[in-house]
Formats: sequence, structure tokens, C-alpha cells
Amino acid sequence: MKKTVSYAKGETSEPLINLTIGDMFDKIAHTFSNHDALIVRHQKLKYSYKQLQKEVNICAKAFLALGVKKGDRVGIWSQNNAEWVITQLATAKIGAILVNVNPSYRIYELRYTLNHAQCNTLILNKASKYTKMVDELLPELKYLKNIILLGKKERENMTTWQNFIKLSENISDVALELRQKELDCHDAINIQYTSGTTGFPKGATLSHHNILNNGYFVGKIMEFSPNDRLIIPVPLYHCFGMVLGVLTCISHGATMLFPSPNFNADASLSMVEEQKATAMHGVPTMFIDMLIALEKHDYDLSSLRTGVIAGALCPHELMKQINSKLNMKEVEIACGMTEVSPINTQTHIDSPFEKRIGSVGLVHPHVEIKIIDKDTAEILPINSTGEICTRGYSVMLGYWEDKEKTDKAIDKDGWIHSGDLATMDEDGYVNIVGRIKDMIIRGGENIYPKEVEEFFYTHPKIRDFYVVGIPDEKFGEILVAWVKTKDSEELSYQELQSYAKGKIANYKIPTHFKFVDSFPMTVTGKVQKFIMREKSIEEFGTTTKSP
Repeated sequence: MKKTVSYAKGETSEPLINLTIGDMFDKIAHTFSNHDALIVRHQKLKYSYKQLQKEVNICAKAFLALGVKKGDRVGIWSQNNAEWVITQLATAKIGAILVNVNPSYRIYELRYTLNHAQCNTLILNKASKYTKMVDELLPELKYLKNIILLGKKERENMTTWQNFIKLSENISDVALELRQKELDCHDAINIQYTSGTTGFPKGATLSHHNILNNGYFVGKIMEFSPNDRLIIPVPLYHCFGMVLGVLTCISHGATMLFPSPNFNADASLSMVEEQKATAMHGVPTMFIDMLIALEKHDYDLSSLRTGVIAGALCPHELMKQINSKLNMKEVEIACGMTEVSPINTQTHIDSPFEKRIGSVGLVHPHVEIKIIDKDTAEILPINSTGEICTRGYSVMLGYWEDKEKTDKAIDKDGWIHSGDLATMDEDGYVNIVGRIKDMIIRGGENIYPKEVEEFFYTHPKIRDFYVVGIPDEKFGEILVAWVKTKDSEELSYQELQSYAKGKIANYKIPTHFKFVDSFPMTVTGKVQKFIMREKSIEEFGTTTKSP
């Protein structure tokens, strides 16, 4: 039956998992004990599920020996490595709340995050730039009692990972079992600080139930099985890595493959070849870099079939290249936000091709979505642009220690308001148009950046393309395009104007084109448009004479 309004509810034929992450992990480790669980190439480490379970239990007991209680906050500030995965599962087993610290944070953000979450323990990258910042902040980190360094050298006020692990010898298996039995799947288990463009980041607080089920159903839609081997080049500190990567694999008995501490295109592609990977996750910018790497080196990617593209909007042309050149014919687009654990829509393997490349998919199982008029809160007719809202098991418990912001985000009926502009078609497929705050109004005309970006992405010389709006005296706002060309090809303002003329409305053609080699990005590969806007205003001024 075709839809007439922009509302959809996910199927509920398969029940939600009512286990803690620790209990689910133990169940899978028992079932697939000798199956490959985790391979970290840059550390030369390989664990079966049985071996990984042993390491996780040792780590969990070491936390107990430190005196970490249920509900205590344990921060981790590091790039991808085996210890990150072990810590994630160990803290889940003892009911400690893992606080993910962005590896790109500097002193200002680090101080706020550790104090706001009241972290009493911190797992710390051994690099000097990290240890120096912590040393500098120590007098101000009033809750921090334990610092565990991911290195072999002891430092003042810090213990090494190896010495920390030895503490487990003082705790019995029974003590760990008793702690694990005290936990409930609806307990808070993770705080993810969202990257705000203004003000302090907000700590989205997530439960076992939130993230375990979300990871499971992402894998279910991908048709994941123990035979799948997933390349995880996305950062673990983000939901993409720790939920769609770790928890998706663990809940299906699949294998986690980590090619490098930070994203590296050649490392990711070569690990596909070495490990016969069947799946690979990434944000659009990562796939662009991998396609460039593929032009220079012929990797055998015949084992690949699927993966998830998320974190940012994926242009249609890029999706087609991922399908063909990376052999990811069953790749899926997933979309959502940290506050919904993080996925609420996903394309399916059997979705029509145009829907797979031109939408962010259908509503997730056990979740409701609707698209509303921002001003009236009324559900809109199909194919109308409005704000996408989500309700269901995946909605966060709230923002840590911030009732005011929680109440502003989640309404009295349990709907979380995303700030994303979207449409829904008659078949229930959702298309993200952009962020409400990113919409540009030029001379009274609403312009959605994605539409302009999609058009210019078809130009044969363009590698990547983004649009922002800046203030203008005559039109209110005008468009500035940031352009990255393929292999530094020459491209002029006039050539781009000519390419667009007659194909898109004149008011959608950018007034300025800024040619760049790179874009300001977050660690997760999201373009930081607020920085692009600030730099565009600096370069082109707040008012311009438009032609």
C-alpha cells in the first residue's frame, strides 16, 4: 500500500535483544569460540572469539581491582587499536559507562569532557601530544584517579596497560560473574559527545539496549553472518566504529578487521585483499580516497560485497563508482544521528537500484519516523520537505547531566527532533535534503545545498564539491562553492558557470567558486561547513555585488 503521509514504522517480526552487551558477547564467544573475532594489522594481533573473551575478562577484572564501580565513567582517548575494543567490551561487562573522547580534542575540549562526565579513569594514547595535555590539565581534572597509558613506559601519575592488566590477578572469576549479573540491559553504558558548532558538546547517553540492538539490526539488514569479515577504517570513538563496526560484528559472530590506527586508503584496500574481506564501512570522503588509491594500485577486491556508507550525504555518482570499482554491489547507505544509537534508516540489498543510490533507505526495525512541518509539528504529505523525527528503542536516554537540552531534543511523546531536512516517498524511502541550519535562502528562494552539490558532482573534472551560504546585502544570502578537482585539473569559474547554465535554476548557481586541495573535516570525515562559511565570509565579504 502506497503512503500518503510522511510516516513509517519498522517491522517487528524479530524481537529486540534483551541482553547486556557482556552477556551477548559471552553467548557469541561460546557459539563461535574458534572463529576469528578481531584482527588488528598494525599491531600484528589476531584473536579468536575464545581468545578475545579471555582478554576482555582479564581487562574487566583489572577494572574491578582498580575499584571501578557500576555507573562510573571510564574515558578512552586513543586511535583504533585492540585495547579500544577490549576496553569497550570490558567496561560493558562491569557496568562502567565508557566515555568516548575524540582523538582530535585539544586542551579546552578535553578538560570539559572529562570534568563534565566526571571520569575517574582514563585510557590514554601513548603519543606525547596526548600525555602532555593530560599532564597540563591534571590539577583541573578533579575526578580523575586512574590513568592507564597505552605504552610500555611508566610515567608519573600514569600506569602502563601491561601493569594495569596484571591487577586482574587479584580478582576472582566469580567476582566478575557477580558484577555482570547485577547489570540490566537498560542501564547507561556509553556517553558520546556530539560535535557542536557552537557551545560545549552534548553527551548523548546510550544504553546496552540502544546500541546492541542497533548494531544487530544494521547487520541483519546487510545479511551479515559469521562468514563476513568487516574492514573498520572509521574511528572507534564514534558510533560508526563502535556500534556499526564492533557490535554489528559481535552480534553476528563476524570478524572485525582493523587496517590502521587512523584511516589510510591503501591500508584499507590492501587488508581487503589480504584477509578476503567481505564488507567495508566508510564515510563518502574515505571512499573517494580509496577510489584515488585504486587508480594507482590494482588491489584484488573480488571478495567484497557489502558495507555501510554513513556519516555524510553520499553523491549518486560516487555511489555508482563504489558499486562498480570497489566491487561493493550490495553496499548500503545508512543514516541517523548519535542520539538514535545511531541508525534510523537504511537501504536494503533488494531495494531497487535507484532507491539504493538515491535515498538513505527505509525505517529501521522497531523504530518510527515521521517528517514534520518545523513550525506546526504536523506530519507532512509524502514528498514534502520537513524535519525528520524518530521514536523507539534506539532513542538515547538523554544528554548527560543536561535535562534542559534533553527536553528540547526529545518531546513529551518521545520523538527526538533531528534538525535534518528530509522527504519520504510513497514507498517509505527517505531522502536527506540537508540540515535545517544549512538551508540557504537567496532572494526568497529556498536552496538545499545537497541539490546543488549533486549536480556539480557530475562534472567530469570535479572530485568533491560543497556549497555554503554567506550574507549578502541584495539577496540576503548567496552561494559559495568549494571545489576540489581530480588530479589538480584546471577548472575555471567561467567553465563551471557555463556547465550549470540552463541545467539548474540561475539562483542555484554559486556566485563564487573557491578551488581547494582539501576541506575542513572532523575525524569522522564530516565536512565542517561552519568553518567553510567563516572562511568564505573572510575571503568574499559579507556583502557582494552579484551579477
